[in-house]
Formats: sequence, C-alpha cells, structure tokens
Amino acid sequence: MPVGANSKIEWTTHTFNPWWGCTKVSEACKHCYAETWAKRVGQNIWGPKPQRRFMSETHWKQPLKWNRDADGAQERPRVFCASMADVFERRDELLQQTPNLDWLLLTKRPQNVKKMVSWAHEWPTNVWLGVTIELQQRADELLPHLDEIPAKVRFISAEPLLGPLSIQS
Repeated sequence: MPVGANSKIEWTTHTFNPWWGCTKVSEACKHCYAETWAKRVGQNIWGPKPQRRFMSETHWKQPLKWNRDADGAQERPRVFCASMADVFERRDELLQQTPNLDWLLLTKRPQNVKKMVSWAHEWPTNVWLGVTIELQQRADELLPHLDEIPAKVRFISAEPLLGPLSIQS
C-alpha cells in the first residue's frame, strides 16, 4: 500500500514507492492490489503505454531522513520498496545512499535484476530481493534467476497463491 513512514504492514517499517504503475507479466497480475488501489484513487498507470505516476523530490528525500534516523539504532528499519510498482522496470540508486535501512525489493522480473543494477556482483548488504511466485510454473521459471543473485536475504512472496507450490532448497 502507498503508506510511507511507519507502515502498518507488520513485516516492514516503511514503504517507499518511487513511482506507481507497471506492466502485467504473470497470472498474479490479474489480482494486482496495487492496480486496484490506483484505480480507486483515479490513476490509470498500468500497462506498457500509460505514464507512470512519479513522486515529488520531497518524497524521494524521505528515505534519506529514515536513514539518518536509523544511524546507530538497535533495530534496522525495513523499507518495502515499490509496493505500487515493480522496481525492476527501472533502477533506483537511492538504495546505496541509505546503508542504515534494509530495502525489501519484490519483483516478478528477477531475470532483469542483474541487467538493471550497477551492483549485480557486489550486492549491497542492505538490499533484500524477493520474487512473487503464484504457481509452480512461475517457481520453476523464476527461482533459478533468484538463486543467481547474491543478495544477503532472498525471499518468496506467494501472494496471491493460485496453486500448490513445491519449493526445493
């Protein structure tokens, strides 16, 4: 959700959306909460042609403030990035500028990750990478790409879960 500071999502501290919108790529996209939310507030930003809704300069400064506030904190804040988009449609250098925050990046496009980040081989320790897996077919297609990424923390989001999954480690 487009919440921001002090998120009510129990597994993250903040949410940060550099933009809203993306292009559908999987079965899970038929159930996209972000698209539903955007339509509810009058935003037509989904698909290959519509313009994305980009945020203000002030909005982009929020993570810098969270990072300063987190310096020396006992518990590292977590930032769920791009709940209203897919960060791997574009690239964001802000992640490297905020080492006191753990960024949770969730994508349906893990095959794009290495091509889109300048730090593909020396992955920042504060950037976690997750993949949306809704069906076994997607797990078989996408998890090998996730395995190739040297993220400190890698995770799976099975939401919406549209069928049984068998994940082998």
